[in-house]
Amino acid sequence: MTDFKRITSKDNAFIKRIALLQSSARERKTKGEFVVEGLRILLDCYENQVHFLSLVITDEFLNRHSQEAQKLSKNSQETIVVNDAVFLKISDTKNPQGILATVKMPKTDAAEIKKNGRYVALENVADPSNLGAVSRTAEALGIDGIILSSNGCDPYSPKALRSSMGTLLRMPVIVCDDFTATLKNSGLSLFACVVSGGKAITDVEFDDGSVVIIGNEANGLTKDVTDIAESITIPMSGRAESLNAAVAAAIAMWELVK
Repeated sequence: MTDFKRITSKDNAFIKRIALLQSSARERKTKGEFVVEGLRILLDCYENQVHFLSLVITDEFLNRHSQEAQKLSKNSQETIVVNDAVFLKISDTKNPQGILATVKMPKTDAAEIKKNGRYVALENVADPSNLGAVSRTAEALGIDGIILSSNGCDPYSPKALRSSMGTLLRMPVIVCDDFTATLKNSGLSLFACVVSGGKAITDVEFDDGSVVIIGNEANGLTKDVTDIAESITIPMSGRAESLNAAVAAAIAMWELVK
């Protein structure tokens, strides 16, 4: 514990940087870092060899969870102890546990897409809760990775990470500046999930090397994407006009891998 640094001021430059990483997707992208908060997800990071750039804990957390603090500090380049008032400035939760870490953003490259893999792609999905739910289902079903458009929600935002329960740190996430071109050049068979007018998804024979594509919650998929993919539709017999993006993705992934 004697090696732990201590910061007592909310105006400290390091504290201001953590607060900005929590609140700004642009800052996360520029710095190539993001924040992971909460004991459970940090222990999950530890078990999956995700190393910390810095670990920040409160005095109370250190007193109550000394063993976990010592364990996680060994996974970090530095450990900093702060008081509750300072931690509240950098926390993204209403009732913080008193522990968070900064993590280097993994490099994502379209070259990592496996030609024989099975993927889910999300175009401009805006709600981080939907992204989190999709990632959890994808991991559960053995999907090889998630392909995201850069105009959608940030997979490394606090809400997305919480919603994913760490899944977004465990499976490949490929963020594309040119979503359409990435899909077109991926070598995968492309299937665009549309509300109506497509082939019934239950009649589609999915082979290895396929991706199901889900669109924005309000606007669906862009024409650029539907022009390069086979349109498929989830049959619905009820009065609902459409499905939530995360629900549609779950059904599509189930059909993709069953």
